[in-house]
Amino acid sequence: MGHAVGVEHLNFSFAGTQAFQPKPDALVGVVGSGNLEVLVEPCDNTHCEFNIHTSARGFAHIWEAVCRDFHRKHPLKGVRISIHDMGATPAVVSLRLEQALAEAGA
Repeated sequence: MGHAVGVEHLNFSFAGTQAFQPKPDALVGVVGSGNLEVLVEPCDNTHCEFNIHTSARGFAHIWEAVCRDFHRKHPLKGVRISIHDMGATPAVVSLRLEQALAEAGA
């Protein structure tokens, strides 16, 4: 069973308890290599926001689970995580999120 063509946009937000204080914006992964790009940047709120653009349509529940799991490990606030995906597996997404956070120095 195929999914519709085009990019799906998903947004998730989780209340955080740990302030995000990174070094300058961190970019990890490249769409052409590993099929995933993650940008971690500070924002002015008390949440951890996930903004996802993915070519794998119809998997919102899996994306939410991956984001929720990451936030359970890192209950950050004041951070926006932008993800540009071209079909990466949940394991690769989790790895890139951890790498982006490490690169940000948080």
